[in-house]
Amino acid sequence: MPRVTTAYVCTECGAKSPMPLGRCPRCGTWGSVVEESPPAVRNSARARAAESVDLLGVDGAAPTRFPSGDDEVDRVLGGGIVSGSAVLLTGEPGIGKSTLLLQLAASAAARGDDVLYVAGEESPLQVRLRADRIGVGAGLRLTRQTFAPAVAAYLAERRPRLAIVDSIQTLTHEEGAVPGSVSQVRDATALLVSAAKEAGTALVLIGHVTKQGTVAGPKVVEHMVDATLTLESAGDMRVLRSSKNRFGATGEVGVFEMTQGGLVAVPNPSAAFLAERPVGAPGSVVAAVLEGQRPLLLEVQALASKSPYPAPRRVVQGLDQRRVDVVLAVLERRLGLPLEGLDVYVNVAGGLRVTDPGTDLAVAVATYSAVTNRPVDEGTALVGEVGLAGELRSVSQLGRRVQEASRSGFGRVIGPRSSEAVVGVGTLREALTAVWGEG
Repeated sequence: MPRVTTAYVCTECGAKSPMPLGRCPRCGTWGSVVEESPPAVRNSARARAAESVDLLGVDGAAPTRFPSGDDEVDRVLGGGIVSGSAVLLTGEPGIGKSTLLLQLAASAAARGDDVLYVAGEESPLQVRLRADRIGVGAGLRLTRQTFAPAVAAYLAERRPRLAIVDSIQTLTHEEGAVPGSVSQVRDATALLVSAAKEAGTALVLIGHVTKQGTVAGPKVVEHMVDATLTLESAGDMRVLRSSKNRFGATGEVGVFEMTQGGLVAVPNPSAAFLAERPVGAPGSVVAAVLEGQRPLLLEVQALASKSPYPAPRRVVQGLDQRRVDVVLAVLERRLGLPLEGLDVYVNVAGGLRVTDPGTDLAVAVATYSAVTNRPVDEGTALVGEVGLAGELRSVSQLGRRVQEASRSGFGRVIGPRSSEAVVGVGTLREALTAVWGEG
């Protein structure tokens, strides 16, 4: 029988080591590698045979949803909070996670629902002060209990409509254990998720992030929950983004503004992101993008300057670095744009991170505009994916993008030849001709 040994695990990223280390080799965090005893070996002979059922014989009602109290949160979740589901909310410290969830908890309590708020990081007085500042809190049940079995017992006995844990890193599964360790986070999450599903309680967990921006703790935590949401900063605004959702579409975004009264939904994100756009500036264009199922208008900026280095720099913010490199290579190879001695900087104004390939044309036109010092007409929006041969490819839901552009006052949209609502072009060269009206 093999000898059971002790493993050492990083509490930040979950990396394992056979020996104690002062610094994690994966994430570089000092003092995060702690000892973790392996689970006891169970006798497989005592295991009972697994039971199975006919899939078509499974009965039951469809999962019910209830409104969160905020339209932007409902959009990201796919229409509201599902009873019995588990949601993980992550984000940088101080970005507004606790404020947002306190607002949602107060909204549910105001409707008469039984709500439990587990404050593991703050005292009840601190939570009360925040509630007074944003004007909420009536009917909300609050506890400082950080022992996961006790919280699970409360869920089984009281069956609240909504339970919020702030944060999962403060809970322990065993008496006297160190909170935040990999085993405690994993076991506490598994226990609470199981208890919530049996009780029909919607469970929301706040999770810490590492300095790389990933969810702290073992990766298995993200697999246990039904939805993973991330609250990001975009200038003065906050963006709620879903990276996993078993009851809705992934990639959905909600936009908020942080005020003295808490997080307030932004009714027109396109106007907010374009509010400070410079008029008539070379290298500034408007892109019609799609984040999840939401069309947005964003400003893409480019700047080109003579490089003092042997290898010119390519600096990209808010976009995929590799996609931008491909677009620059197409500009240089297919159109003969001289970029070999220039530093090129590409940025999405407002701080939003975009993954939509439909921004390729905007990046190309912004770069061409910056190099040639020719501004783009302020009433023009751009959309389209650029191929390696310089062709312009179609993008998803072009009609919704055009509608958003028209609603925001952009009467001219240049894009691929797949809709009568746009100025259709087939290649990148044709797109540049359509922008400036000449070859």
